[in-house]
Amino acid sequence: MFAILPVTARAQSTLHVIHEVKHDVSPPLAELERLTPAQPNPFSLRVLKVLPTGPAPPVPQYARTDAALQVQALAPVSATVGLSFEGLGLGQYGFVLQHAPPDSNGNVGATQYVQWVNTEFAVFDKNSGALVAGPMPGNALWAGFGGPCQTENDGDPIVQYDKLAQRWVLTQLMVSSVPYMQCVAVSTTSDATGPYNRYAFSFGDNFNDYPKMGVWPDAYYMSFNMFLNGQTFEGAAACAMDRNSMLNGQAATIICFQQTSGIPSLLPADMDGTIPPSAAEPGFFVDLTTNPNLPPGPNQIDAAQDFSLRLFKFHVDFTNPANSTFTGPARLPVADYSMLGPVAQPGTTQKLDSLGDRLMYRLAYRKFADGQEALVVNHSITTGDRWYEVRDPNGTPTLFQQGTFSPDASTRWMGSIASDQAGNIALGYSVSSSSVFPSIFFTGRAPSDPLGTMESEQLIVNGTGSQTGGLSRWGDYSSMTIDPVDDCTFWYTQEYIKANGNFNWNTRIANFKFDSCIGQSGGPAVSLVPTALKWYGIVVGTTSGAKSVTLTNTGNAPLNISSIAASGDFSIKIVRNSCGNTVAAGASCLIKVTFTPTQVGTRTGSLTITDNAPDSPQSVSLTGKGK
Repeated sequence: MFAILPVTARAQSTLHVIHEVKHDVSPPLAELERLTPAQPNPFSLRVLKVLPTGPAPPVPQYARTDAALQVQALAPVSATVGLSFEGLGLGQYGFVLQHAPPDSNGNVGATQYVQWVNTEFAVFDKNSGALVAGPMPGNALWAGFGGPCQTENDGDPIVQYDKLAQRWVLTQLMVSSVPYMQCVAVSTTSDATGPYNRYAFSFGDNFNDYPKMGVWPDAYYMSFNMFLNGQTFEGAAACAMDRNSMLNGQAATIICFQQTSGIPSLLPADMDGTIPPSAAEPGFFVDLTTNPNLPPGPNQIDAAQDFSLRLFKFHVDFTNPANSTFTGPARLPVADYSMLGPVAQPGTTQKLDSLGDRLMYRLAYRKFADGQEALVVNHSITTGDRWYEVRDPNGTPTLFQQGTFSPDASTRWMGSIASDQAGNIALGYSVSSSSVFPSIFFTGRAPSDPLGTMESEQLIVNGTGSQTGGLSRWGDYSSMTIDPVDDCTFWYTQEYIKANGNFNWNTRIANFKFDSCIGQSGGPAVSLVPTALKWYGIVVGTTSGAKSVTLTNTGNAPLNISSIAASGDFSIKIVRNSCGNTVAAGASCLIKVTFTPTQVGTRTGSLTITDNAPDSPQSVSLTGKGK
């Protein structure tokens, strides 16, 4: 283990409150597609740039030992691939390829997988891979909304699934004109083809590049790399969007802490699983220290500063924004590394961008049934794909393990990482070399594997071409996510190329499970007895005695409960409610409900339990008569 340095200082940052330009509720997606205006220049190819936050990393002129480099070869990764099908790309589903790179992104919900690449998205059935809706332009989500969210379509997309609320959150930037904007759409149900609460937020003349989002119980946290007038780099911005208001279609704000240029890029923590962090626990942001390629010498910064993860905490208060805080960093020293530069391909001198200067999306957070909290994240370095696991981020953060995965001479980069409920970690990435076409692989580890190691990788799809014609851009991120239903199945999307050329990329969507989670294949299951509660003759304004519902986890995996709520004139009696955050397989607990009629006559409501069982949420009907 590597402990943090005993340094915790308030971040050098400036508080900004950004009010929405507009919000509304959209028609269903099918109607939005019909209302979408014709896209200008549909066959005009365009390279999408990523703005540099500092000088390009130099080619290392000296040897730097990688103490985290994995030298032990483990058995093949203990995971089984399920679905593997084509995502959006050249020749697929009527997709019109206009941009490079794709910025492959996607997420999985209760019944669907939504993929969004530059600059179209589609909805797939997650059980079969069949196309459900799309592809359609990203700005179709804002058809009829007005303004640049409707008329522009600039990409850098992110798809999130809010597991606690069972809602989709889709966002992209609008930077073709000033003011620069972020457009956000939050679904009104768990169906991605339904209506959306739509928002537009203006950043004025501050270019909000490279947006990344994390779902947290109190906010949708976002990070941006901010450029004044689209030119002068100011530093990263750590922001919080008012999740509660956006779920309810109400007016919303964004609270941001603008950092100095010494904080070049941040990632917000994104919650996996259904066990939420503790009440009022802050959102986490992490970045890498800068200048890791500085050679040893009298002017070199202290090694703990040169090679560290920096952990920040964001406490947001939307009612009183001035009470919001962004504190840190806590520094976690990591093994030395050199940033990865351009990546070689077969049969061409054209090399591919690596974005080796920053952490790769996502910073995946998970709270396990035993209360342990962990963050996993990765980035690309010259010796392989470097990954980290940080534990106890809200207490005494510790670098629990780190590793550099590089089983052969090929380059592994543009990775994405996550963990499942059993503690397995999966890492997906691109692989390329002078003899290997850019291809898609994944690796992973079980908790019983030696610390800092990954098992032998498995192929998702072989590339059969190199990207040529002077095009160096290769997606700025990929996406590894976890199925919210079984909390075991990993979903990964990444790009590849089928034949030599440019503007001819394809993407793949694949899922897989580790054997240890497959052993829980039945997952949790909920039985509620009784399925209805009734009260009679309760005087208006008085509270009845409590009635009980017995919840039993009849499955063979832990049931993680995210919320228990009663509607109408009914309330949960917390003191006598024995259901906590987790119910073990085969165990039972009691939920106590009371009735307080607000008027004479029949009153109705429901008891709703939201959890990680396949049929979540479950409900019990509640009926009472006031007198």
